[in-house]
Amino acid sequence: MLLEPPDRERGFTRERLLRILLSHPNGDLNKRALAQEAETSDAWTAKFTNQLEDKGLVEGTTVQDPRGLYDYWRDKRVSPSTVTVALQSPVETIQDTDLTHAFTTYQAENAQQGFLFTSNTAVYVDPDEIEEWISLIEEQGLIGGGNTEFRVTDSHVFYRAETVNGIETVSIPQLIVDLLDEGGPCVEAAERLIETYHE
Repeated sequence: MLLEPPDRERGFTRERLLRILLSHPNGDLNKRALAQEAETSDAWTAKFTNQLEDKGLVEGTTVQDPRGLYDYWRDKRVSPSTVTVALQSPVETIQDTDLTHAFTTYQAENAQQGFLFTSNTAVYVDPDEIEEWISLIEEQGLIGGGNTEFRVTDSHVFYRAETVNGIETVSIPQLIVDLLDEGGPCVEAAERLIETYHE
């Protein structure tokens, strides 16, 4: 069973900057603070934000076009590594561990705004805890299709994760980009979140 970090890390820094910009859309972080939060250089941050400015997506560090910036992020993102399994009670099983995780898509959206039915479960897990997650899956899950998708990517995916209605969810910006990627009714859910979060 392959649960492992993505085979490429190129693009992680750009994603970190996008995640932070969309988490602080009013420009309350200057470019130096942005670089520090993303653990990258001031020069790279300035170059990248200038590119976004040229596209009309930001002004300085203030987000001008949230939907445009999410579309840009989707276009540039590094796809997480995933494995899908069947778990009897996925949310409870995952939350009963003391391992780092954050739910996204249906479960997280339902906790945040309650628009989508929780038809399946997607959860990010810490790349440093993969062995422990594999043990859990082997003990409690059935491999090859199912109701639960485990995702592994840059650990920065946990930036500003929060507990809402009793479940640990990714940040709103991370949730929005994941919902847009999911397609179908998730897109409408994402658009509603953009409206409430960015306006």
